[in-house]
Amino acid sequence: VQLQASGGGLMQAGASLRLTCAVNGHSGSAYDAGWFRQAPGKERELVAIMPWRGDRPVYSNSVRGRFTISRIKATDRVYLQMNNLKVEDTAVYYCAAKTNAGALDQRSNYDYWGQGTQVTVSS
Repeated sequence: VQLQASGGGLMQAGASLRLTCAVNGHSGSAYDAGWFRQAPGKERELVAIMPWRGDRPVYSNSVRGRFTISRIKATDRVYLQMNNLKVEDTAVYYCAAKTNAGALDQRSNYDYWGQGTQVTVSS
């Protein structure tokens, strides 16, 4: 499985941005997918995950209400709409996917990672 993240950029606080993750090579297998981020000097943290089954995504407390994750299974795309960006949202954003039944919010359960896309928010 290969993941390709895109859409990052330099934005001002309060702006909006949409990230896209293209998922290839999963051969029709079900997978949970979403986004993590890593700021300088910090650990990689969960942002939002969309499970394959059902439509109830998981969000971190820091982005809930501002970010929205969505996916289109037919095209194997996962999106992260980020509104009302804050300086503290500055990080490298990684898309990730897993085919196992492990917990959605555990980073270690994710088998596949994209290369990351930089999001920088200025005040």
